[in-house]
Amino acid sequence: MADRPVILITGTSRGIGRQLAEHYGAKDYQVVGCSRREPAITDANYRHFALDVADEPAVKKMFTAMRGDYGRLDALVNNAGIASMNHILTTPMATVLDVLSTNVAGTFLFCREAAKLMQRRRAGRIVNFSSVAAPLKLEGEAIYAASKAAVISLTEVLARELADFGITVNAIGPTPIHTDLIASVPAAKLDSLIARQAIRRYGEISDVINVIDFFLRPESDFVTGQTIFLGGV
Repeated sequence: MADRPVILITGTSRGIGRQLAEHYGAKDYQVVGCSRREPAITDANYRHFALDVADEPAVKKMFTAMRGDYGRLDALVNNAGIASMNHILTTPMATVLDVLSTNVAGTFLFCREAAKLMQRRRAGRIVNFSSVAAPLKLEGEAIYAASKAAVISLTEVLARELADFGITVNAIGPTPIHTDLIASVPAAKLDSLIARQAIRRYGEISDVINVIDFFLRPESDFVTGQTIFLGGV
């Protein structure tokens, strides 16, 4: 097991995270996942931790277990995220704090702890999740768009801070994909968003996997600090 590459994916209970866990498990990675809820993943290559990504003691405990059991971490995919569609005048502070805690603080925390483990082998890949909500300045999603813009800035700074350790840090910005994340968004709003893309269709999980696969390739060791937005925005 120690010789197999280890990938950590956050938010694996459903949606994109779950499908990423299944994809990399099928590629013979040892997949470690986490989410607040247990996922319905039965792959023998998968191991789960139930936690909140912004819970620092729980996250540190998970990394301690990983360090002892695997002694390595080859890749981190920060997929966990939450969204809330509200006009600023009707956005409660509790929503603001929840979104920033998961999308920004959680991403930062996992990047920090992953880098500590990756630096042992002087190699690693970190992929963060942004969103087209940031460059499109989506109305009604001010705090979500702001959180994803923060992820882009974090990605660019960490790319410089971690380069000397052989760790690349990049981000992907998906367009709407049929998952629970957009289930509460009105269809007219989604149609309007997609109409602003160069390629006017919903995204697919395969589109996301294609970009992450590119970032994880050994040949991509000269690619860092980049954000790839899907659909053309």
